[in-house]
Amino acid sequence: MAYKAAQAGVARHLATRRIRDLAQRLLGWYDRHRRVLPWRTPTDRRADPYRVWLSEIMLQQTTVQVVAAYYRKFLARWPTVEALALAPLDDVLAAWAGLGYYARARNLHKAAKAVAEMGGRFPYTVEELRKLPGVGAYTAGAMAAIAFGAREAAMDANAERVIARLFAVEEPLPRAKKKLLELGRSLVPEKRPGDFAQALMDLGALICTVKSPACGKCPWTDECVARQRGIAETLPAKGAKPVRPLKRGAAFVVRNAAGAVLLVKRPEKGLLGGMLQPPLGPWGVAFPSREEALAQAPFRASWKKLPGIVRHGFTHFELEIEVWVARSPYTRGQKKGKWVASDELGDVALPTVMRKIIAHAITDEGPLFAQAKSARRR
Repeated sequence: MAYKAAQAGVARHLATRRIRDLAQRLLGWYDRHRRVLPWRTPTDRRADPYRVWLSEIMLQQTTVQVVAAYYRKFLARWPTVEALALAPLDDVLAAWAGLGYYARARNLHKAAKAVAEMGGRFPYTVEELRKLPGVGAYTAGAMAAIAFGAREAAMDANAERVIARLFAVEEPLPRAKKKLLELGRSLVPEKRPGDFAQALMDLGALICTVKSPACGKCPWTDECVARQRGIAETLPAKGAKPVRPLKRGAAFVVRNAAGAVLLVKRPEKGLLGGMLQPPLGPWGVAFPSREEALAQAPFRASWKKLPGIVRHGFTHFELEIEVWVARSPYTRGQKKGKWVASDELGDVALPTVMRKIIAHAITDEGPLFAQAKSARRR
């Protein structure tokens, strides 16, 4: 019995030493190769929870390259959580336009108000952070580690890929998430947990990439079980993606004599809640007939259907829209909606799909619609 207990103690000691060695090797690599990002704080300074939170919410399902410009503009406009809490929601949605997944912006605003009511101080435990609107397991872990130095794991897609390969976890996502979180948490060191979290993200983004990982440059290459088995590129395994249904509908883009576009506001709850759009008909399995489309139009006019279709992908479905256009004699006032000058469309809360629709209808505008025009498919 005494001998077996001693063996178990030695095994635990070796495991602890191995984990400590892995953490130190990763942190050493990070100190030499860390990415310079606008929300990153030097290792000798404490991170601002507001900046950590803002960047992590923006980075959900969005690339670093896209987020950087939005982050700088948000921070310049609302430098504190209290300032963001006082901002009108429409202003926040307009500033968010183009980042997608607009529920994040609405939750960002709700969470800012909640934190402002706490005196501007963010909670510091994972459990309390998760009570904030829009803060899930990953964001709570990242904030706790980076902003408050808690020994917590931050498992984004990059971190999950690294851990899945390091331990050769072949169970497919999303079922493997809990196991990957436990394994990731087991590696977090007591010192510099925030740097460790960011190092794991950087390792996945720069070295342990989805395709053609640079295993020879990885600080964990000798320990990586997936590399040893020659299966690194196959991990993490993913379950079969469900087929996204296709929805179709009609949009109605109307301009007045001054060239302004009529926009209406979507319901506060639901997809793209509270954002602006040209009038739309319901979405179904088929395009409406001419009679059905004219019945869906916001008012009677000489509506003309344009050739071509606007296509856009949402998380759970694909959308195809036919665009109808008309001119209106009105220059101001409309019972349901408002006129927005074409050169002011960039300042309102227009989702990308709505920009595509307007761009399809307006062929004589300048750079404002250049990106949307390139995305339009004939």
